[in-house]
Amino acid sequence: MEEDYIRYAKVLKVLADSKRLKIVAMLADKELCACDILEEFKITQPTLSHDMKLLCDIGIVNVRKEGKWSYYSANQEMLLSFNAEIGRILTGQSR
Repeated sequence: MEEDYIRYAKVLKVLADSKRLKIVAMLADKELCACDILEEFKITQPTLSHDMKLLCDIGIVNVRKEGKWSYYSANQEMLLSFNAEIGRILTGQSR
């Protein structure tokens, strides 16, 4: 169970950034190209790449490469599982 807490804390740490949280919300119901995501923020492409790498590394976002383009989508299965587990932890049902 301790490993689960460590994993969930890493997810929460990545999602604690408002920009990343907004990116996940943008991807909730559709796949977007990196250029479409970039248009929503006043950040550089390297900054977006860093944020997307963090989101992909923890499994919340999937990436699909098509030529030189990267398309991102929310990992719905992981998000639903994470939501359920955090709910159990916060309501004391995971002990």
